[in-house]
Amino acid sequence: MATLAARRLLLPRWVAAGGRGRLLGTAAEASPGGEEARGRGGEGGGSDGAIYVKKPAAAAAVTTRDETSVAMPTSFMTGSVVGKRFYRDATVRLADDGNGWTVMLDYRTLKSPAKRPLKLPSRALAMAIAAEWEYQSDGIRPFTMPLMKLACTALERVPLTRTKVIDNLIKKFHQDLVFCRSPADSELTIGVHQKQKEKIDPILDWVNTEFGFKTVVYTTFLGDKQDEGLTRAVETVLKKTTDCELASIDAMAAAAHSLVIPLAIFKERLGIEEAIELIRLEEDHQVDRWGLVEGGHDVDIADLKVQMSSAVVFLGLSRGM
Repeated sequence: MATLAARRLLLPRWVAAGGRGRLLGTAAEASPGGEEARGRGGEGGGSDGAIYVKKPAAAAAVTTRDETSVAMPTSFMTGSVVGKRFYRDATVRLADDGNGWTVMLDYRTLKSPAKRPLKLPSRALAMAIAAEWEYQSDGIRPFTMPLMKLACTALERVPLTRTKVIDNLIKKFHQDLVFCRSPADSELTIGVHQKQKEKIDPILDWVNTEFGFKTVVYTTFLGDKQDEGLTRAVETVLKKTTDCELASIDAMAAAAHSLVIPLAIFKERLGIEEAIELIRLEEDHQVDRWGLVEGGHDVDIADLKVQMSSAVVFLGLSRGM
């Protein structure tokens, strides 16, 4: 992907002082010689065969924020279509301070809906988000860019609401999906109960080993309280996460109705397919027995896969994996 991006046009931002152009760059900066390419600025080309395209001369005299960056509207986080495609290429570059990576839409730096620079922790994550922008067609459809939405959440919302996010996760922890067990004394639920013992008990054993506390399993909708020590241990893990990690865990917890499953993924105990199997254990059992409702169950399955997979991918790429 980096090779493809390196072959695209590299578009410079012009600085008024001296009338000289300074190359913003793309993924090519991550390859050997990237810094040298930046130093050549807008001289029209280089030995690597890249073509340097200048900003339109009529707009070069006055440089404004709108001419050097582009921010998505707030409706990006919830809207279906937020406008037409207004750019030719989506690429990435090293941030000005050398700390993190940014996405470029032509010569403009991509910003969040709050007009903050979209500075990403790894080049891999920046490339993945650039790919989401690259594959937009006539209209910009946020629902096809889950990584971009997670990045905005991690960079804008989590830093301001970190305490609230963790408190909400802990409140729901006691009613976690993996702690709720179907009754074993009913013909309708005995099959689910057996599957839960087979698939979920190993995860409960992992919780006991990982955090040092035994979990409480219940069969009522009202749930039960977990050991206070276990709750504090889970809260400590959440407090030590980065903003990107917490955004991923929160997104997975919302989709899974579970905090244990995201934590198991975070600690590399579970993979995506295993996690989805646990989340859908009871519903899949009912589907096997009564059949699948087209336009209902199949849509739910697809939606769950997108939500969980995108959050897991975001987590891994934010770590540079």
